[in-house]
Formats: sequence, structure tokens, C-alpha cells
Amino acid sequence: MAKLRPARAGEAARLTELVMRSKAHWGYDAEFLAACAPQLRIGAGDPARRRIVVAEDGTGGDRTGGEAEGRGVAGRAVGGWGPEPGDAERADAKHGDAEHGGPVVLGLASLDGEPPVGRLGLLFVEPAAIGRGTGRRLYRDVIRRAAGLGFRRLIVDADPYAAGFYRAMGAVATDAGAPAGLVRFEVAPVPLADWARAWTGGRAAVHLGNVAEYNAQFADASLDPEQEAAHHYACLAAFYGPRPAALVLPRAVPPGWIGLVGRQLGWDADTDTDAEPGTGAEREAEVEMEMEVEVEVYDGLAGRGPGLCDTVRSRPALAARLTGAGLPLVPWGQTAPFARLAGRPWRPRALRYESKSQAHGLFGRILAAGGHPGIVLPAQWRADTRRAAVRLLAARARAGRSTVLKSEHGVGGSGTTLVTPERVRSAGGARALLRGLPRGPLLVEEYVSGPADREEPRDLTYDGFVDARGRVHEAGGAVMDVADGGYRGATVGPGVVPGWAREPLLGFGRAVGRELSAAGYRGWFDVDFVADGTGRLAPTETNLRLTGPSIAFMVAARLDALRGAGHLVRICDRVELGARLPEAAFDEFCELLAGRCARLGAVFVPAIPTAAFEPAPWMGVLVAATGRRALDAAERLVRAQALSAGAMFEAAGFEAAGFGGAAFEGAGVGGAQPVEPASASEPAYGTEPGSVSESEPAS
Repeated sequence: MAKLRPARAGEAARLTELVMRSKAHWGYDAEFLAACAPQLRIGAGDPARRRIVVAEDGTGGDRTGGEAEGRGVAGRAVGGWGPEPGDAERADAKHGDAEHGGPVVLGLASLDGEPPVGRLGLLFVEPAAIGRGTGRRLYRDVIRRAAGLGFRRLIVDADPYAAGFYRAMGAVATDAGAPAGLVRFEVAPVPLADWARAWTGGRAAVHLGNVAEYNAQFADASLDPEQEAAHHYACLAAFYGPRPAALVLPRAVPPGWIGLVGRQLGWDADTDTDAEPGTGAEREAEVEMEMEVEVEVYDGLAGRGPGLCDTVRSRPALAARLTGAGLPLVPWGQTAPFARLAGRPWRPRALRYESKSQAHGLFGRILAAGGHPGIVLPAQWRADTRRAAVRLLAARARAGRSTVLKSEHGVGGSGTTLVTPERVRSAGGARALLRGLPRGPLLVEEYVSGPADREEPRDLTYDGFVDARGRVHEAGGAVMDVADGGYRGATVGPGVVPGWAREPLLGFGRAVGRELSAAGYRGWFDVDFVADGTGRLAPTETNLRLTGPSIAFMVAARLDALRGAGHLVRICDRVELGARLPEAAFDEFCELLAGRCARLGAVFVPAIPTAAFEPAPWMGVLVAATGRRALDAAERLVRAQALSAGAMFEAAGFEAAGFGGAAFEGAGVGGAQPVEPASASEPAYGTEPGSVSESEPAS
């Protein structure tokens, strides 16, 4: 794995030679290269003045996985970006300090100018190292350093050969001011969001996928006793914070999954994006070294049933490893088994507002205190018996009113049923309709019809958390995809929440957070709303746990720090697959989707892989982009390719020993055309993004 360090004045001549080799890689003639040479020369004072960082290969081998000593169960350490160049390639390259007995230099990058506007002036990779992640690492390091130094805008004037790379890395193309023959991009460097840093104290954390365990404690009749869907949803543990140190999962995950997720979200190296940025002087004086980070994966820990944390406790070596390193422990939600594992007191009353009727009462008390004119509370009645529910439902149907029936602790739409008067009549009456619902008490709630314009968002949510000291932190608002009362996904990012809804949503969400803090709750929470069509929001429930939208917020914060500000992130809970693929085929399928989305300037992350091996296969995904058009195109591409998986599978003639990836290239998607033909994993470039001369066609 390449390591980064500051360039030294004494190696300026050798770095210039690397730059010229990289430039020549693209077939420029000797005359053109000679004309470029004065502008490309690195002087003795440039390493400090231009903040040049070099990538060097000092690891001497592949560190992409394997058993970690003393783990107690099968844990996989995931770090790295695949094999580094082999010995023969290094010998052929004849670059860097190899001739002088030192580590091999693979590439370099510079951060030019002074805040707030700077340039990515140089980004060159040794030709033998192109396609192995070196350029990606150097680019991300420049973004990180720029954010720490206070740069808020970076300009990249890219060789056309490099345009696909910068687009894939999240830079935004602009028409303004590019020198002739070059493509101009801009990036907005930002540090990790304050709330995201506060969530785990700026550190990597142990993420425990105890979704089923959390649900089971409420014994809601609407939930599957075996919690199969919850075990799949536990894969979202990969995203419980900006950066995991270890994942603890109930089901076994495909071997390639976490490696792809790590590459997409930059887990391969600890770039200090979560640490507090120092002063400009401090950042000028030092360049943080990138150290390899291994994400330990402990999967397949739960059999049938919901338990996870008690399973961990039953394995003392594993429990000691996870709890003894002093890292934050982040569960999906608070449970008694988690409290035992973490050594914390268990206070079940702190979760009382997970109950939908208790939350409704809380909302009413907040509104009674005044100060929220944009919020309206739908009426709700509790029916302890089916007879009472029949009476309420029948009366509302006779009055021509639609009703929402809820169980106390349903999740993701389970236990929630929208009942129209027409549905009551077609079922043969309220009594007949209720026979098809799970047993237990029901909440009968007034239905909020939503905006008349179908393009207007109807379902919104506020996300935040209460820290250990009782302080409320705000992640923001999101728009959810809800159909027939069932949650299907969410989108977060700049401009997602309509302007008219922003202040009412944030203000009421903060008020709920303060009340939860006063009630003793500590952890993530959300407040779900429905827009009523008259410019008001109706709160419907609060969830005292992580959620799908919370995952999107985590990923957005990570991508903003990694790639520049402004990411929209969409989580799609269920993307149907046209075939159940073997693990190796599924891993390659996801890699191909990542590549095709990268060509759109979007990021694809497989979020829930384990359901891909069910008889009716599906997967959860995350897509991200800095514009709505690219985001929508990426989702369309992923859904279409997923449905075509069966045809691709047959065309590829996959057997256990191999998989024909080329078959995937044939499935086109309307409105999702590739922008650049370069490789999406890392487009080959090795060129200077800066301008050399006005007449230069590529630099």
C-alpha cells in the first residue's frame, strides 16, 4: 500500500523525471514534451512552497485481508486497494528512490495557492502504478489538506485524459475560464461535519448490527419473530458512523463487499478527516501521514433468532477485543444485551417515546407550549380491543374519511395500514378488514392527505442525536420515499427539503430532541412528518435508533469530507435483482455498477448485500452525486442493471470458477449514458491538471 509523505527539496530532480515520464505516457511527441518541460520542472523550493506530497510504496507486499491474531472468531481485516505493483513492474519503472535504496515513489500531488481559493497544480502517477489507487489517494489527501488549511474552493485544469478520473472523484465540471485544450473542474473542500465528528468523538468505532435484537425487545405482533429482514438490514452497520474500526454482523457477508465499500468511502487509509482541523500554521508545518486502516469484520454471529450482543458476550476473546480498545461502541439501537456488553446502565424508560402513542402525546405537549405554527398534529385514538377499533374505523369510513392503523412499535411500515372508505367497503366492512391484521392493540390515526402536486415531497424526516452530556446535535432534514405506509428509502443533501418546510421541520425536530434529552435518552433519533398540502407538517412518529435516513446522512458527511461539499445521497432499501448470483458473481456485479456510476460522476455503494442470496433476491443500495440529475441517472442505472442480472448471468455463462463481466456492459439505461470511456476504478491519467500553455491540448 502506498504511503504519503511530504516531498523533500533534495528529490526535486527525480520528481521532475517522474512528471515527465507520466506526461509522456500519453504519447505526446518529443517536441511537445520539450515545450512543456520548463513549466513542469519542480525546483528545490517547490516541495515546501507548493505543498507537494509524494506517494511511495514501502509496504513490500499485499495487505488486503487475513486473520487477525487473537480475534476469537473468524474476523476479516479489510484494508488496502488490491495488490501493489509487482517486483517486475517496479524494476521496469526505474523511478523514485529505488536506485538509491529507498522506497519507490509512485506519484505526487501539489496544493498551490493560498486560502480560500487554491489549485490542484500537480497530480502525476508513475505509469507502472496507474490504476492501483495511487492517484485516488493523492487526490483525496489534497482535498483533506485543503479543508484543514481553510481552502473552500479548488480549481483543477485537467488534461482531457484525466477528465473521467476527476469526474469520478466528485469534481464538478465548469465552463468558466479553462485554458485552451483543458477541462476545468472545481471542488469545495470541507472538513467532516461537526455533528458527524461529535457522533463518535472523531474516532473510528465498533459498529454492532443489532437491528433484530432492538426490534425484538418490543414484542410487536407485526414483526417477523425470526427477524430475517432485520438481519439483512444489519448490514447497514457498515455506515453507523463516518468510519468503522470493526463491524459485528449477524449474517455472513460476501467477501468482496466490505472491500468495495471501503474503497468507495475511503477506509483504506486514515486520512484524519475525522480529527479536528488544526490552524493554518500547524497544517503548513506538517503533513499527516496516511496509515493503513483495517476494518475488522465479524460476521455470521447470529443463528435463528434476534440475539447478537449476548452472542458476542458468550465469546470472551471477541468481547474483550471489541470493548477493550477504548473505541466507541455504536449499536443500531439501545438494548439490555448491548448495555451488558458495553458495561452501561440499562434504562428502558428512556426508550418510551419509541411507542407511537407516547410520541403522539409528546408532540401534543410540545405544540401546546406554542412556537410551532407550521406544525399540525393529526388526531389519534388508541383501540385496546378489536371491537373498539372496528367502531372507530367504521365511523370514519361512513364519514368518508381515510384512516391510518398503526401498531405501537412497527418499524419501516410494518404494522402500518392505510385504510380508505373504499377499502373498507371492498373488504366487506371494518370487522372483516381487521381480521387480516396482526393481533394486539391498534392506534387509529387521522390520515393526512399530502400535497396535491405529486412532485412535492410528502414524507419528510428530521435526524439528530443526543450525546452523552445531553446535548442535541442536528444532522438535518431528509425526504423519504414512502408507499402505502411502507418506507422504501430517503434522500439527503443540499436543497432536498423544500424551502417552506425547512424551518418548521428543524425547529420542531430540535424541540423533540430537547425533550428526549430531558427524559434521559442518549443516542440517535428522528422525527417523521407528513406534509398536509397547506404548507404545514404533521409529525407522525419518532424513532429512537438509527434509521435508513441516518445512514444516508453518515455517508453524505463522509463523502463531503472525502470528495468535496454538496453531496446528495439516496438510500434505496430494496432493489430487486433479476437473478440470484453466486457470491463471486455478485461481487463483480457490484464492482461493475460502481464503475458505471463513476462515469456519471456518481458513487454506488452496495448497502445490503446478504438479501441477494435469498430465493427472491434483492439488495439495498446507496447512490450519491453532487447533482440531482446524476443522482437520478445513477439510481435508474442501478435498478435497470439489477433487473437485468438474470439475462447477464446467462449471457456470461457463469460457472463456479468464473464470471464473464463483459456481459454486463450490454445493458443500457435510458438517460444514463457514460460520460467518459476511461476506467472507472481509476481512470488512467498520470497527467498534470494544471495549465502549461494556452496552446497545449493536454497537460
